[in-house]
Amino acid sequence: MTTRAHAQNPLPQSRHIATEIPGPLSAQVIARRKEAVSAGLGMAFPAIITRAEGAIMEDLDGNRIIDLGSGIGVVNVGNANPAVVSRVTEAVQAFTHTNFTTAPYLGYIEVCEALNELTPGTFKKKSLLQNSGAEAVENAIKIARHYTKRQAIVVFEHAYHGRTNLTMALTAKNMPYKDGFGPFANEIYRMPMPYPYRYEGNAATMAADALADVTHKIEKEIGADRVAAIIIEPIQGEGGFIVPPKGFLPGLSEYATKHGIVFIADEVQTGFARTGNYFAVEDENVVPDMIVTAKGIAGGLPLAAVTARAEIMDSSHVGGLGGTYGGNPIACAAALGAMQAIREEKLVDRAREIGKILHDSLTAMAAKYSVIGEVRGRGAMQAIEIVVAGSKDPNPAAMATVIKYCQARGVLILTAGTYGNVIRFLPPLVISDELLKDALGVLDEAFASL
Repeated sequence: MTTRAHAQNPLPQSRHIATEIPGPLSAQVIARRKEAVSAGLGMAFPAIITRAEGAIMEDLDGNRIIDLGSGIGVVNVGNANPAVVSRVTEAVQAFTHTNFTTAPYLGYIEVCEALNELTPGTFKKKSLLQNSGAEAVENAIKIARHYTKRQAIVVFEHAYHGRTNLTMALTAKNMPYKDGFGPFANEIYRMPMPYPYRYEGNAATMAADALADVTHKIEKEIGADRVAAIIIEPIQGEGGFIVPPKGFLPGLSEYATKHGIVFIADEVQTGFARTGNYFAVEDENVVPDMIVTAKGIAGGLPLAAVTARAEIMDSSHVGGLGGTYGGNPIACAAALGAMQAIREEKLVDRAREIGKILHDSLTAMAAKYSVIGEVRGRGAMQAIEIVVAGSKDPNPAAMATVIKYCQARGVLILTAGTYGNVIRFLPPLVISDELLKDALGVLDEAFASL
């Protein structure tokens, strides 16, 4: 399916440098941005985007930029995916808002039905739609506390769960997410997170040892019977794409079940085909009690969801859940289009193919450039950790130089990591092999330039 606009004037899926970046037109608008927009907002790429399609963004000056960030893992199905555009166009012409709890509509119900079917677990499930990942996490915690009649929430080192007051408390990293914004919500307890690259113990027993540490701390410092929920990212996103050792997540899930704790998988960044499974927990057949999704759910429109066992979702009193814009009809239409695209374009399989290209290329670079300490990730969610050569000391300066080189040559890549030294790769799952290899070629040049 293609839209009329796409058919008449498609955006070439190739990198093109028309001016320096930022070009003169982008520079003018960036100056306006500085005057009009809060200085608290960062800017990862110095250009003003006027159009984007697939894996290419075009700026005011006519530069075509390869997008290896997908709007931080949002446009998994590519920018302006035809299935998304078609459904959104139809929806916006029908109506734009009623508030689902005031006058319900079919799209919200259809998205919930799809989530209940797609998420892991054969048990009866129900869903709730919200606007953002942080808002969905807040609701997940709220529901888990109401269901269990407990207060304590267990989170992990290197975690990122959002920027609201509660989710800042759940998030580990102080700067830039938390500094000066407290006081934060209480009854949040942080546990050690196994970080394989920086683990100093026995690698063969890492998962078991880490699990023993976590469960010991829960039992001795909190009390398992006081814990409402354990929330964890199956692969930590902002923390630096930290992949826990095999066995850690299943063990954590089993422990939660044994003690009546709601096990919450935060799949905001890992969900919707990103890792080569529809959801990252599927890699080890983990079935969470509750799963939080956002980002890739709606092809670029603001939507998020909480999906859980029906008895958990039904435990709240009528009127206890809601929100004016949650499950907006336009965003619901976009979500149905994104799910259609994932299915029809076989993007779960494509994520695995992209992952192999990324992993093989990045591993080859690591063999050449000693500042690359580790290549890690799963599927189309890969990262490299940049270190001082000959050590594991973080090297954010070298990372910044590499980022700047790639930006100047029309490749957008993102950073991450507790130590500010990780480059992460989240390309749209519709990116061609040729375009991806072109971007990786620029990255190779960037490391060579060091």
